[in-house]
Amino acid sequence: MSLTDLKRKKRKDTQVKVSVDDFIEDANNYAFGIGTSHDQPDITSTAQEFLSGLDKKSTKIYRHATFTLTEKSISQLDEIAKTSKVAKSKILRILIDQFYQQSGAKQSDLLRKASR
Repeated sequence: MSLTDLKRKKRKDTQVKVSVDDFIEDANNYAFGIGTSHDQPDITSTAQEFLSGLDKKSTKIYRHATFTLTEKSISQLDEIAKTSKVAKSKILRILIDQFYQQSGAKQSDLLRKASR
């Protein structure tokens, strides 16, 4: 360790004060993949309905999951997340729920087509 490591660094003078409510709102927006309240785009009612479908507030228990995806699937998921401005995990929850709602025959048909 040298003496230069002990130098005081200037504090940033550009700290913005944020209220607790704004901080929590921004954290929730981040979790939904929306952005901060300061730069939040106008969201239509259909988009609001879409976002409220499977959010973290609607269920009590979430578990971390690790699984493997192909490069193609990852790039497709990234593109969907960027264009829709929705978190990737939320997109996956929506898709899983839609698949689950299908009949057994429809699920089998989709799985058969995907395994080709």
